[in-house]
Amino acid sequence: MTTEKIIYGSSRFLIGFSAFAIFMVCLMAFINPQSVMDLVQVKLSNNDAFSSIRGVYGGVSLTLVILLIYLWIKNVRLGLAFISLLWGSYALSRTITIFVEGPLGAFGTQWLIIESTLCMFALLLLVLLRNASKRADEKSF
Repeated sequence: MTTEKIIYGSSRFLIGFSAFAIFMVCLMAFINPQSVMDLVQVKLSNNDAFSSIRGVYGGVSLTLVILLIYLWIKNVRLGLAFISLLWGSYALSRTITIFVEGPLGAFGTQWLIIESTLCMFALLLLVLLRNASKRADEKSF
């Protein structure tokens, strides 16, 4: 198996894994919005709250999943760029919270590590994919 195939396969795996992870939260939000908020010990107290969680964690997440599936099929490089921005933005948001509100609890810290790692893997694969494509282009001359 060539290096380029390994990089491409790893890239597709990471995009697919990201879509799956987001889809799991999406399902939780559609089926039982309170289950999403239970992860951070927040009680939803009215229908607008339930609707908002369904909309953001359900509806927006479903849109992201559909986009990731499309990119997984049509444009892996763009998919990597997108998930690096997505996971990096999550990590940035948590980092801002540390500086503004103070240290995160176990849940937030765990997810900061996960999101940062996913962002870094996506960026690494993006660079490796670009370099592999350049080498392939040079061989074609």
